Formats: sequence, C-alpha cells, structure tokens
Amino acid sequence: MSAKILISGTIVWAHKEIEQLKQFGEVVQLTSTSRQQFYEELETKYSGIVAIYRHNDSASKIGFFDKELIDKLPSTVKFICHNGAGYDQIDVDAATARGIQVSHTPAAVDDATATTAMFLILSSLRQYWKAEVNARKGVFKQGLKPASDPEGKTIGIIGMGGIGGALAKRALGFDMKIKYHNRREIQPPPSFPCEYVSTLDELLATSDVISLNLPLNEKTANSFGREQFSKMKDGAVLINTARGGVVEQEAFIDALKSGKLSSAGLDVYPDEPNIDQRLIDMPNISLLPHMGTETRETQHKMEVLVIDNIKSAISSGKLLNQVHEQKK
Repeated sequence: MSAKILISGTIVWAHKEIEQLKQFGEVVQLTSTSRQQFYEELETKYSGIVAIYRHNDSASKIGFFDKELIDKLPSTVKFICHNGAGYDQIDVDAATARGIQVSHTPAAVDDATATTAMFLILSSLRQYWKAEVNARKGVFKQGLKPASDPEGKTIGIIGMGGIGGALAKRALGFDMKIKYHNRREIQPPPSFPCEYVSTLDELLATSDVISLNLPLNEKTANSFGREQFSKMKDGAVLINTARGGVVEQEAFIDALKSGKLSSAGLDVYPDEPNIDQRLIDMPNISLLPHMGTETRETQHKMEVLVIDNIKSAISSGKLLNQVHEQKK
C-alpha cells in the first residue's frame, strides 16, 4: 500500500515536481475550511497520511500546527515538511513527543532574505525611502538631510547561519566590516573576511549596524530588549529580517524615540500582518511587508525542497533538512 501525502497549503510553482511526487504515494489536497472539519476528515479523507507538506497559508483554514492539532494527527503521520526557514508555527516538542520528524527549508531562502536585509541596511543608512517619498510627492530634496555611507561601517550579525553568511558577502561588496556572534565560532572559518565575537555585549558595543538572524522560539522570544539596546552604540541601526517576536517591541520603540537608534529596517513584525501604527508614523525607519522570500525563484526553490524532503522521508525514512531541535 502506497503512502498518503497531505498537501496542506497552496502549490504555486512546483507543479511538475508535485506530479513526480505521485510516484512516491497518493497525494491529497487539504480542502478543510476549519480546524473542526479537518479533525473530522482525519478519519476519512486524510486517514492513513504519512507525510504532510505544510505552508503557512494553511493557517487561515486550520490554524497553526500547535500541540492540539498535532495530538489529533493519526499515528500514521511520521513527517511534517514545512515550507519556510522559520517554523515557529509548528510545535516541534509536540511533534517530537509523537515521533514525528519535522523539516524546513533553510538554504532555499538564504539569498532572497539576505538581499532584503541588505536593501534595508542601505535604505536605513542612506534614508532612501524618505527620498523616494519626496520624489513621488514632487518636493525633491525638501527636508532631507545628509545621511550615512555604508563604507567603513561595521555590521554585527547575530546568527551567522546561511542567511547571515549570504548577508555578510553582500555587505563586503559595500566595504563594510563583518563581525558575528554565534553560540560557537564557525569551524572551519567562513571563506570571507569576518571576525568572531564571543560575547553579545562586545558585538553590540562595536557595531554600527546590527542584523538579527535568529529563529523564533522559547529562548529567543523578546530576547532583544532594553538591556541589549542600552549596550549598542548611540545612533546605531537595527535590521530585522528574522521574526518580529525576537525583539521587545516597547523597548525598540523607545530606542527609536530616544535616538539610541538612528534608524531601523524591518521586514517582520510581532503581530503580522498588523504593523504598530507608531512604527508607521516614524520618519526614520524603513518598513517592508515581510518581503524576504517574495520572489518567483526562491518560492520555487522552497516548494521543491519541501517535496524533496518528502521524497527522502518516504524512500529512506530520513529528512534532508530536519529542524535542529530534533538532531542528535
């Protein structure tokens, strides 16, 4: 009997690859429009599912893959393959407790997210977004003041993973100096010039730009707050393309109002798709509506990587990109 695979979300780009997936099992599309309906159909339409392709857009129908939902899944489910580098919408502990392996798509998002971060760095330092608003309003340089060059500035990357490394390479193209802080120094060292800083305090005190490249979990939620802002350089810039929830919102707003931060660049927010009106009203920050992976090429790569994880799971019992919490 072939495996049954549930597609929980919309496939936009990888239609050829989905057809190929049918060689590995029966592919069933999520049609439930509510969590309760999903629970009921787990005993009928979705009975016997082994692997789940999950995209965040399924949350509007059945909600997050929290403990309640995961505990309702049939015992046949062995794999949840998530489309996204961040997987905070999945309760990994609950999945692990039930023997369900979880994967994500880290490498597929590196370039697109790093490009977004680099744009936010340039926009925040040079205040390009304000200049564009002026140009569109027909007031040219009215009210604009000289900004700052990226050249010679030090960027401190918190979390030098795939995205952090891709960002470092882009920043080097603008003659920026690279420092990074991880729990451990990367070995072997990266192939590009950079300095490992063993303490976060030192990184904060010596960087002109701080880029957050952290997953959102219990340890990182609101981990960047008043204490961290107080240790940054006066007039520094904060860039967040990770998750809005890693930053303490009130402390962040206070740092912007006080001038501790001269500017900031955000692609993520704690209550997406809502953006705090106080941020919208601030004239010195750049805001994007979570555009990190909004490219055809990247979204295709992400969909294909999820499908490849499912293929690997069914054929070998192993995921290609299992989340780090489950790695031994």
